[in-house]
Amino acid sequence: MNITPDRSNVLCYPGSGYGDEKWGMAVTTAGRQCIPPGAGYPLSSHPSGYLFSAKRGRRLDEYQIVYIVEGKGYFASESCPGLPVDAGSALMLFPGEWHTYCPDPETGWTEYWAGFRGESVDAMVRNRFFTKENPVHNVGISTGLISLYEEIISVISLEKAGCMQLVAGIISHILGSIYYKDRNHSYKGTAILDKINEAKQLMKDIQCQLETEQIAVSVGLGYSKFRKVFKEYTGTSPAQYRLQQKLIKAKELLTASDMNISEIAYFLKFDSPGHFSIFFKNKEGITPSEFRGKSRWLYRGE
Repeated sequence: MNITPDRSNVLCYPGSGYGDEKWGMAVTTAGRQCIPPGAGYPLSSHPSGYLFSAKRGRRLDEYQIVYIVEGKGYFASESCPGLPVDAGSALMLFPGEWHTYCPDPETGWTEYWAGFRGESVDAMVRNRFFTKENPVHNVGISTGLISLYEEIISVISLEKAGCMQLVAGIISHILGSIYYKDRNHSYKGTAILDKINEAKQLMKDIQCQLETEQIAVSVGLGYSKFRKVFKEYTGTSPAQYRLQQKLIKAKELLTASDMNISEIAYFLKFDSPGHFSIFFKNKEGITPSEFRGKSRWLYRGE
């Protein structure tokens, strides 16, 4: 299967300056290469600053995402035991973390990579969106991801002003795509995902009289398991998800209806208009009345 238009192309951006760090992410390297079956790894054409022995491994002072689009191989790191790697795997490499990887000699592989560092990625790791314990993300073969890597290579090769800031944005897109695809792939085709989606539909119905524990029972799950899986899949607890739905509905009613604040508060099942106003201001930083005035001003284009 031919995936890349030029399988022999390798491009390396050798480093970035302080100006890129101020943007929040500095791009250090990017490229692609095809490792034929039986070839040594890394190839001699591998960027010189990143050469390593697959047997001894290495440590980097940056993050990298290596995306395998053909072939299969092996990956290991300090925090993760050895794992097989198949086409569709995205390998997350962390600063200071020993790691090694290589293609299977029988298949070789085609890889894309991008290196980067910066506070925005540090924050993702601090908040455990990406962890050293789970560095291999099975996202499948994605033409969208391949296109993003190809765009990085194209943008860098032009060397225009601001290109590294543009590439930093593309890498953020790649990270978001990997997170999204990995999370959804983990539950794809499982019965429990159907139960979580059924529960979400009930929670979106503001007039639903069921308590969260009752919703769990109605979809056939114990509450402890329901709460755990719901948060793993959605990134938020069932209680917070229901509050998010109330906030969404509140904004809709404040913008598009003539209901007064008290009517909206009781429609959304708040104990009082005051309770609703406190909730809304904590979430949005302004009162419901201020939000209504601002949204209608924007709608009229004044």
